[in-house]
Amino acid sequence: MKTTVQARLDEESQAALKQLTRQLGWSPSRVVREGLLLMAKQQGAHAKRKRKIVGLGQFAGGPPDLATNKKYLDDLGR
Repeated sequence: MKTTVQARLDEESQAALKQLTRQLGWSPSRVVREGLLLMAKQQGAHAKRKRKIVGLGQFAGGPPDLATNKKYLDDLGR
């Protein structure tokens, strides 16, 4: 299945496309396809990385009912 995509390129992107087509001897379509595949691989590698939760394991103690006990909210915002 083939899909046609139109894109507006700024001058810098247009120059890069022109340079790559000359350098590699590829068509503009192939340069764009290969670029998309490279970005997809790169993003896939980043997505597989395990994300860390900020502050996890940083606190030794505290009230165990902080999230459910309304007495902690009595003077909130004062």
